[in-house]
Amino acid sequence: MTIDEKVRKTLAELGATDAAGVEALFGEVRAAMEQERSSLVARGASSEAERDKLCKDLRDRWLARKNGLLTQIDEHWLKLGAKELKPIVGRQFNELRKASAGMETNELAQVVPLRKETSASMAQLSAQLESDVIRAERGDVSDLTLPGYRRPLGSLHPVTQMQREIEEIFLNLGFWIESGPEIESVYYNFDALNIPESHPSRDDWDTLYINSQTVLRTHTSPVQIRAMEKYGAPLYIIIPGKCYRHDNPDASHSPMFHQVEGLAIASDITFADLKGTLDFFAKKLFGEKVQTRFQPSFFPFTEPSGEVAISCIFCGGEGCRVCKESGWIEVMGCGMVHPQVLRNGGIDPEKFSGWAFGLGVDRFAMLKYDINDIQLFFQSDVRFLEQF
Repeated sequence: MTIDEKVRKTLAELGATDAAGVEALFGEVRAAMEQERSSLVARGASSEAERDKLCKDLRDRWLARKNGLLTQIDEHWLKLGAKELKPIVGRQFNELRKASAGMETNELAQVVPLRKETSASMAQLSAQLESDVIRAERGDVSDLTLPGYRRPLGSLHPVTQMQREIEEIFLNLGFWIESGPEIESVYYNFDALNIPESHPSRDDWDTLYINSQTVLRTHTSPVQIRAMEKYGAPLYIIIPGKCYRHDNPDASHSPMFHQVEGLAIASDITFADLKGTLDFFAKKLFGEKVQTRFQPSFFPFTEPSGEVAISCIFCGGEGCRVCKESGWIEVMGCGMVHPQVLRNGGIDPEKFSGWAFGLGVDRFAMLKYDINDIQLFFQSDVRFLEQF
C-alpha cells in the first residue's frame, strides 16, 4: 500500500491501535517525504522555471491545505483517531509539521541544482543565438544586450504568516486545528452560543444575513459547538478562519477579517489555566518581557469573562501614541465557557469545565509589523506585500 493510500485511511483501518503502531506509520511518512525531497535534489532542473515548477508541485503534494498529504493525515489519523491515541498522534503530527518545513517552495529552490546543458543543447542554443544576432543586425528583433525577464518567487501574506505563528505555538502545547463552514446557521452562530435574539450583534446592521436562518459567520465560535458535538470532552482545539461583519472599511475595520479562537475542556480546567496559557502565548509571540493584564468583561458565551491586554510592545509600558499613553494594548477576549454553552454542545457542565479565547489575526499582524491601516492587507499592493 502506497503512502497516498495509507493517509486516506483511518488508523483503525491501518491496524494502528497503539503508540508503537502510530510511530511506525509516521516513520514511514517521514521516510517517504525525505525520499521524494532527496530525489528532486538529485534530479535537479534544467532551468529556473522548471525548478520553480518542480518545487511548487512537490510542496503542494505534501503541504497543500486542501488535498496535501499532511492535510489528509490531519483529517484521517488525527481528527478520526481514537481518543486514547490522540496525544501520541498529536505529538507525531507536530514533529512531522516541523520536518515538513524543508518542503516549502523557497526552501526547496535553494537546494535543487540547475543541471549543466548537454553539448547537443548547447549547440542548439548557440545556433539560436547566431540566428538572433543576424536578425538583430537586420533590425528584426529587440536589443539582445537588454537583461532578460525574471519572474520573482512570491512570499506568504503577512496575515498568513501571523496565523501560522499562532498555530505553531498552540500545536506545541498539544492543541489541534479545527475548521468549520463560513456560511453558518443562526443556531450555531448565535443560539447555541447563548446569544439571545435581543442582542445587538444579531441585528442586520451588524451581521450579514443570507436569509432569516443563515448568515456569514460573525466569529469562529460556531466551530466550538460543532467540535463539542463531534468529539465530546476532553477537547483542546484552536479555530483559525475568516469571519464577516457589516462594518464600513476604515483603518481599523474590515467587513472580512481573520480570527483564531481557542477552546479547552476537561474535568479540572480553571481560570488559572487560562491565564497561564495566554501569558505563555503572549511571551512566545511578542517576547519574554511582555506582561499580561486581565480585566473583567461580559460575553454571553463565557462566565466569568475577561479582556486581555499586553504591555505596549512599542514603548515598554511607558506610554506612547499606539497605547494611547496607557502602557497597555487590549488584544483579545476570554473566559470560562458558560454552562449552557457546554450543554448545547452535548457536554455535562457538572462533570467538565472549559475556557475559551478569541483574537483577531489581522490586528495581531498590525501590532507585530507596526502597520497602521488594516486595509493594506486586502489591497493586493505588491509594494506593500514585498516587505514580508
